[in-house]
Amino acid sequence: MTSADSTNASPATGGTETPPRRGFGVDVGGSGIKGGIVDLDTGELVGDRYKLLTPHPATPSAVAKTIAAVVNEFGWTGPLGVTYPGVVTDGIVRTAANVDKKWIGADAQEIISTALNGQEVVVLNDADAAGLGEERYGAGKDTTGVVVLLTFGTGIGSAVIHNGILLPNTEFGHLEVGGKEAEHRAASSVRDKRGWSYEKWAKQVTKVLVAIENAMCPEFVHRRRRNQPKADKWVPLLKNRTSGGGRGIGEHRRNRRRGDGGDARRDPLICVLWRGYCPAVVTMVSGSRPTDSGEYPP
Repeated sequence: MTSADSTNASPATGGTETPPRRGFGVDVGGSGIKGGIVDLDTGELVGDRYKLLTPHPATPSAVAKTIAAVVNEFGWTGPLGVTYPGVVTDGIVRTAANVDKKWIGADAQEIISTALNGQEVVVLNDADAAGLGEERYGAGKDTTGVVVLLTFGTGIGSAVIHNGILLPNTEFGHLEVGGKEAEHRAASSVRDKRGWSYEKWAKQVTKVLVAIENAMCPEFVHRRRRNQPKADKWVPLLKNRTSGGGRGIGEHRRNRRRGDGGDARRDPLICVLWRGYCPAVVTMVSGSRPTDSGEYPP
């Protein structure tokens, strides 16, 4: 399928239905590189995703070749979005915590585009992409205030969105929590490496959530179980104070006027595709700050 097939097809003669909008997204992870076609109206994957192992060492050229292999599996020839596990500004990579250090200072957009024979590519931080996906299609949809999304995978990623506008490249996974980086304490990969039970891991995740709660004062935590078949094994075990047990996302949605999201608004395909891949996602939504007594206003 090409981008022309998926985004520019004309409706049948005499028909009135608008053709579906399609996009293509690729997620670069520490262990795998995944890609697939996305319905830009619903945020759902169209068909199956395709995954290849992340090359080691995960140098820019090796990763770009793997991305090209994923894209070529679908025959996609149009623009696409790529998410990267680190800070990205204007297409330039600034950090490389879980991939090869040669990424630092690399022009990711140019490198990946070259591997795809000049296809248009947009690159942004993976957790930022997930946050935009939740804001447009998921837990943060139509929500006033600050949405904080955390992803637990090889590391811990974070996204902060205020009234629909992304604050890019937050790195809450590198916050110090109890004398240790948050992601070294509570990433999903830590649980796998150490063979922890979900109960033991949930205690470490709780410590990270509490530290972020202390800084952001979220009104509640939304625990999304969609695309997370194991979520029921650990989410109910979290003990942070805004447990989210009593109030659902629907009770917190408010009508609001969307702000100008800047360039990030043009890339819903990236954020939606990625959100289905992270092993665990917790979304905090903050609509108000606590009073001096510690209570939230009604």
